[in-house]
Amino acid sequence: MSRVPLQPLQNFVTAARLGNLTRAADSLNLTVSALSHQMRQLEERLGYALLQRQPRGVKATPEGQRLLEQVGPHLDAIAQALQPFGARHDRVLTVSALPSMASNWLVPRLGSFVTAHPQIEFNLESSERLTDFERQLHCDAALRVGAGQWSGVHAEPLFDEWMVPMASPSLVERMGGVDARPLSQWPLLGDPDGEWHRWFSLVGDAAPARFVAMLNDSEAHHRAALDGFGVALGRMTRARLLLDSGQLIALSPHRLKTRWSHWLVYPPRSSTHPGFLAFRDWLHAQAREHANHMATLA
Repeated sequence: MSRVPLQPLQNFVTAARLGNLTRAADSLNLTVSALSHQMRQLEERLGYALLQRQPRGVKATPEGQRLLEQVGPHLDAIAQALQPFGARHDRVLTVSALPSMASNWLVPRLGSFVTAHPQIEFNLESSERLTDFERQLHCDAALRVGAGQWSGVHAEPLFDEWMVPMASPSLVERMGGVDARPLSQWPLLGDPDGEWHRWFSLVGDAAPARFVAMLNDSEAHHRAALDGFGVALGRMTRARLLLDSGQLIALSPHRLKTRWSHWLVYPPRSSTHPGFLAFRDWLHAQAREHANHMATLA
């Protein structure tokens, strides 16, 4: 017997698993008559019946069940293996970003890009992991933080990250106002990276002997400041919306530059992707606006 094409086998597996030709046809983007015709052709080619009709659908025959058990797992494995190699569509754009960057910086701006480019289907993946463009072929670009030294990819700087002491209005009121006392006398939220020591060195003051609490998570750090628990040495990109809305108040005109910056990272293949090129231009414009705005906050 000549080799059986994979598509009719895949369609049979779908129909047998769903137990309903109408639902199977819908999932395969076929008409019921076209699917039935394929099943008859496959049965004729194999020499035995695969599906038997029942009052409420179809059921695999004993021979069909054996074929399903033998072929189904292999087709699943093929589909899984081919998933990263899906055909590229110039109107589909997939970008990866850190969750904090996605929710606090990219998503609030994304509406303007989608409105300007309605023909582009934009997919955002939030992940702490570095994107492996050689394996994740569906991903076109990533927004990451670091020194910009990643091999095998293009890395374009977006903006630096800065830190500034920030507190809730309720804490500022309890302390008598922003300038009522030296910052070292405020309840400071410590961090394990020693950034406060860098801050006090920058302003020429001594760091406090102890902190009101040590928090090693950026989200918890900003949340504690928002709740009036203490003063965070907050990241301005993460806290921009909170600062703009007055939910947090910058306590000093001095800013501390972090050891890393924000970057747009992408593989060479994306250089010819029309959707990505439009996104890159838009992103750099947004980054310039952000950097200019940050300069006015402190």
